[in-house]
Amino acid sequence: MLSFTLRRLAGLAATLLATAIIVFVVLEILPGDPAAVMMGINATPETIAAVRAEYGLDQPAPVRFITWIAGLATGDLGNSYTYKVPISGLIAERGAVTLPLALMAVMLSSSIGIPLGVIAAARANTRTDAAVMALSQIGLAVPNFWFGILLVLTFAVTLGWFPSGGFPGWSAGIWPAVQSLILPAVALALPQGAIIARLTRSAVLEALQEDFVRTARAKGLSWRQTLTRHVVRNAMTPVVTILGLQFSVLLAGAIVIENVFSLPGLGRLMFQSIAQHDIIVVKDLVVLFAGLVVTMNFLVDLAYGWIDPRLRRR
Repeated sequence: MLSFTLRRLAGLAATLLATAIIVFVVLEILPGDPAAVMMGINATPETIAAVRAEYGLDQPAPVRFITWIAGLATGDLGNSYTYKVPISGLIAERGAVTLPLALMAVMLSSSIGIPLGVIAAARANTRTDAAVMALSQIGLAVPNFWFGILLVLTFAVTLGWFPSGGFPGWSAGIWPAVQSLILPAVALALPQGAIIARLTRSAVLEALQEDFVRTARAKGLSWRQTLTRHVVRNAMTPVVTILGLQFSVLLAGAIVIENVFSLPGLGRLMFQSIAQHDIIVVKDLVVLFAGLVVTMNFLVDLAYGWIDPRLRRR
């Protein structure tokens, strides 16, 4: 297991370095002046020169890259041009919204999708199976922001159980903060839960055809014991993959939901930074999102090794 983990760590480090190089090339070396983009078309040459000097854009490209990588390694990401605050603090503040939101959404989607997928597979070609697949098809067809609007109208406007938007901050208390994240987490979880349900059903049906199922039944295990002890675990490998990818997607792709619910998260920060031409923040956020995706893939690989020991030798 140690050798397996070290190989995956080496791949993680190489991927992060390649991502940083690509981001740097795209945003700084390709034609175009980041300082001119940040200042707009009406900026004077003197103003652009001052911004270039302030952010070190007048330095040679290799020096800028090494300085940037060193800052990423030490947590010194520089200052935002728009917000005039350290980017590390800005990301930490916004991440305190997005990370719990994504975690809640993944927990909800797996809690919904895995049991429904197992039930549908266990009762394949029955009315229960058809009902689960119909619900999952609806979940796939309806956008998450539409679910968000329906949830706001039902549980915030009509019933008044949850706030319709905004985030009070964790300093206001755990329950008020969690309460403000419940509706957006549900809106994000429903489409993802539909994906997991369909994938779990397919994986369980495939596992039911394996020889170990007949062996387990021949040893005297009941149908329920065979399903829960052997089939579900062997079917979890593709599901774990999707869960890891979903968490990454939710971290980087919750821009619409964060705007629907007025949540000050990382996705909304990315949207605002692009709109305000804050290239420095955009660059750091892209690498952060890439790092989160790579880290989640690394954790998924470790989960593979735990679920199926045969994969540790690869």
